Amino acid sequence: MQQNTPEKNYYQEDEIDLKELFKTLWLKKNFILGITATITILAGVYAFNKTPIYQATALVEIGNYKLHNNNNNNNNNNKASLDSANELVKKLNILFIDILKNEKDREGEITSISTLKKVNNFIEIKSEAISNEVASREILKVVSYIKNKHQKILNDVKNRHELEIKNIDTKIYNIKNKETKLLGEKINMQQANLDDFKLQLDTIGENIKDIENTNPALTALKLMEKRDLSSFILELNLQLMDMRNNKDELETTSINQLLKKKQLVESIMLPHNYKNSAVVGRVITSDYPAKPKKKLIVTVAFIVGLILSIFLVFIINAFRKEDDKANA
Repeated sequence: MQQNTPEKNYYQEDEIDLKELFKTLWLKKNFILGITATITILAGVYAFNKTPIYQATALVEIGNYKLHNNNNNNNNNNKASLDSANELVKKLNILFIDILKNEKDREGEITSISTLKKVNNFIEIKSEAISNEVASREILKVVSYIKNKHQKILNDVKNRHELEIKNIDTKIYNIKNKETKLLGEKINMQQANLDDFKLQLDTIGENIKDIENTNPALTALKLMEKRDLSSFILELNLQLMDMRNNKDELETTSINQLLKKKQLVESIMLPHNYKNSAVVGRVITSDYPAKPKKKLIVTVAFIVGLILSIFLVFIINAFRKEDDKANA
């Protein structure tokens, strides 16, 4: 005689429950299909009637300019950035996102302004709008603000360099037309004085020859005078040599150094050494709207509708069984 163990009874009950479950679902298939279709259709109507939103993205490179090299080395490749990417992003987020977020009836808006990881001279700007043209226009407003802001910095740098060149030209002019001229006059005066003292020295020498045998005391005085005058003439000669060396240095070394410095500043002022911020390539757009995601909405609605309808069938069936038990 075959006995029913608890495990067999459990599997039999489970099999009966599953059969009843699928039977109930099959009997309510029209209800399930109706709920699922209704929710899916409503979601589709919403998705296809909602205004499409397009997205645009742009990568902006922060500009830079060539730094002045104090070592007068024309191979200097050091460059200074026009802005800090982090500070710029903070300011742009305030101006173009935070302040404008409460404005109504906007056709487009900036949704994100951020820096790139491990890159400190690029920022990424994203916008959303009812068309690609409007989305691109919103980004170009931000880019225009950045370029205007950074162009002022470049203009200030150019003005400083132009002023530096003017100062160098002024120094060269002063050396050529004032300092060397004045020094030349001093040299001529010094040479004239030196010639006079040499004549006096020659006169003293002749006087010594005339009196050296007749007046020893006066001769001694004249010899002392000649010695002092010779020392003074030697000192004047040294001063004259220094003045001539200074004049030569001004006319050659100083002017050449100034000309090299001027050439360096002029090379720094070449257009390719000034780079304003700009969009890398172009503003990127898509032919397809970013929102709403119609396929995703319809798919999710179908799944939700199916699960909801099955759940409702179970609930209704459970209440019905309770009523049957109560009436029995």
